[in-house]
Formats: sequence, structure tokens, C-alpha cells
Amino acid sequence: MEQLVAELKKMLPFKETTAPGDIVLIAAKQPQMLLYAVVGEIVRDETRKAEWWHVTLHLLSIPMQTVVWTLRTPQFTGREIFTMGGEGRFVQAVRLEGRPPGPVDQGQGNKRDQRPGLRIVK
Repeated sequence: MEQLVAELKKMLPFKETTAPGDIVLIAAKQPQMLLYAVVGEIVRDETRKAEWWHVTLHLLSIPMQTVVWTLRTPQFTGREIFTMGGEGRFVQAVRLEGRPPGPVDQGQGNKRDQRPGLRIVK
């Protein structure tokens, strides 16, 4: 899995962060797959002491599917290869050139300037 991730990082322009609306690349060892997904919500898992997040992913596959994975920040930002069911997984947002800026919130500046993708829901 490490070799695959190293090759992907040479081929694709990845982002350091992941926020709702980003497109991520998901790589899995078993079943062997590479696919894209659009990030939906990223919501704090309040049932755990450590920082875990419920990350909603809209898989761009046929048929399209929506999944919610509970991950730590390094796992959904490409800093860590992780396992699900004992099999390796990798997730990281892809940088799209020429992408228009995110929505502006009435004089408060670009929402992406705020702590993107993270919110605490009580």
C-alpha cells in the first residue's frame, strides 16, 4: 500500500487539508480499487475522547453511493494510511486547478479561510 500511495503522490496534485465539497481520491488494497468521492459533512464524533470525525463521502461510482466513515484527521487528509477490516486504505483531497473560490459569507470573508471541514456539533 505504501508503494501505491508514493506513486499516487507523484502523479496527482494533492491538498494538505480536506473540507466539505472537496474531491478525494480513495485507494484500497482489498478490494483493490481507486475511486473519487465528494466530501459531504465532517462532524465531530462526540462519543470519543480523542478527535474522531464522521466523514460523509459521496462515492463517484456506478451506482453512486454515500458512506460515512469515522476517521481521525490524519486519516482523511492523506497523512496516514489506515485499515478497515484489516485492509489498507488511503484518502486525500485532490487539488483542482482553476476551481472557483468557496462561498463568501456577507463580509466575513471566504469560508475556506476559517478552520475548513471541522465543526463541533453539540
